[in-house]
Amino acid sequence: MKKALFLLTFTLCAIAMHAQEVVTMDKALFIEKVFDYENAQEWKYKGDRPAIIDLYADWCGPCKRVAPIMQELAKEYAGKIYIYKVNVDKERELAALFNATSIPLFVLIPIGEMPQLFSGAADKATYKKAIDEFLLKQKTEP
Repeated sequence: MKKALFLLTFTLCAIAMHAQEVVTMDKALFIEKVFDYENAQEWKYKGDRPAIIDLYADWCGPCKRVAPIMQELAKEYAGKIYIYKVNVDKERELAALFNATSIPLFVLIPIGEMPQLFSGAADKATYKKAIDEFLLKQKTEP
């Protein structure tokens, strides 16, 4: 009985670790996981895998349409990329850091390169192509 319970617990923990979610990010988490802009002059990404930061607002219609796509992508690319979201109304300093004058705005952060901004809502295939080609450096089928 104890062995079965242990195996079940271990299996559930392993599944939970691989089922990545979109993580809500504030300034402190950004400085810890992405870039310490208060103490560094030049961009140096701190992450161990590529990331997407979704700059959004609760009142934004296109942002609401993209949110479920980001959630699906977080699950599909679990263990390969991180997906964060930043509420621009609550985190004005982070919004200003990326000059987020219109939303949704996506910050695509590859390993060892400068981030790129992607403005506006798109379909899932467009985001997948950006992830595969720009973040993961994989060729996609035409």
